[in-house]
Amino acid sequence: MSLETPLDHAHAAMEAAPEDSTARLRFYDRLSETELYLMLAREAEGDQAEPELFDLGDARFVLVFDTEDRLSTFAGRAVPYAALSGRSIVGMLAGQEIGIALNPEVAPSSILLPTEAVDWLADTVAQGPSEAEARPQELRAPGGMPDGLLDAIDAKLRTATGMARRGYLAEVTYDTGVRGHLIGFTGTIPGAESALARAIQEALVFSGLEAAALDVVFLRDSDPVTAQLARVGLRFDLPEPQQVARVEPLAPGSDPDKPPILR
Repeated sequence: MSLETPLDHAHAAMEAAPEDSTARLRFYDRLSETELYLMLAREAEGDQAEPELFDLGDARFVLVFDTEDRLSTFAGRAVPYAALSGRSIVGMLAGQEIGIALNPEVAPSSILLPTEAVDWLADTVAQGPSEAEARPQELRAPGGMPDGLLDAIDAKLRTATGMARRGYLAEVTYDTGVRGHLIGFTGTIPGAESALARAIQEALVFSGLEAAALDVVFLRDSDPVTAQLARVGLRFDLPEPQQVARVEPLAPGSDPDKPPILR
């Protein structure tokens, strides 16, 4: 029996509490983040891929699995597939009246997601953050933040490997008099800003806090605000990329314990 996956666990939590909208949102969040294996009707040609379609009554579904083993177990043979994030798959299917058959018959997370669910998830993950300008006037330790939101932010940032060094969450009062919360990132690599802002937005959406807002700023270590945030903010350390040691070949004769063989 194969080990259960994070998607299995999120599905089980949703099934155990059918009235809990937060558990349902967490399942959809996990689905959008997971790398999935989409069964294809034939080998892809370049960037063109034709998914295998499964008809059930008047509805059509693509076949999607969260491990290669589950795909091969279902198919019973070697089949072509495309490895894509759930976010990418729902984006491709949006508006086509095609649902998702997730892990059919091969996992505890087996479920049919209708077209309405696919379109809703595609719209949700496609929404981008808006931009605004204001100057922070006062920063304080974050207060009154729901545990579910903090957990969602932490989970999102654990997947943002190498995008930034760390983030600081704090309560803020702007020079306009508006109060709220912000998260400031330091050590952000160029080009990662939009991905980090989107990750924070999705943490808000999938935590179930419809009216919540969280500002995102990107700071240099030398910015005065950075030092203030470091003093009062809740710190999140982002994962660093794994370092791969590079071993240079030794020149013949450079290792005294392994002299060259003369011929």
